[in-house]
Amino acid sequence: MRRAFIGASARRVATLALTARPTAPQLAALLLTAGMVATAGADDSAFTSKAGVGRLSGADIYSHICQGCHMPGAQGAVGAGHYPKLAGDPALVSWEYVALTVLHGKNGMPAFGQAKGQSQGQFVDFLAVQLSDAEVADVVNYVRSNFGNHYKGSVTAGQVAALPHPGTQ
Repeated sequence: MRRAFIGASARRVATLALTARPTAPQLAALLLTAGMVATAGADDSAFTSKAGVGRLSGADIYSHICQGCHMPGAQGAVGAGHYPKLAGDPALVSWEYVALTVLHGKNGMPAFGQAKGQSQGQFVDFLAVQLSDAEVADVVNYVRSNFGNHYKGSVTAGQVAALPHPGTQ
């Protein structure tokens, strides 16, 4: 029932948005409906909160965070910015390079590492997603062993923990 309502509301919003000149009341209804449609699924389990990131595998972390810039097949992208390809990237031979890039960010990529002593889920920045050492290890292992990459060896959370973290330089 709820999904049917959301679908019907979305169709009405799209139809109204396509009209040449909505009146002021129609525009207000459009904005209100758009806001309701945008937030209607926020309690749905298909949406991932920062607290839910800890339950994800390396593949899930890549698909929820990394592929937005590096693309689903890790082929990279150029447009509003330059997002390097990870598929077949020889720089990934060094797990330390990959882990440090995830922890600290690079060339406009945000840092995803937690500062030492910071607990999982602790509020730092409303929009920031911060990964634990285990999550960083999982996504590093995933990227280094997929997308045409066949680098041997797996990094552990302990190895990531030994690297410099944000705020410790």
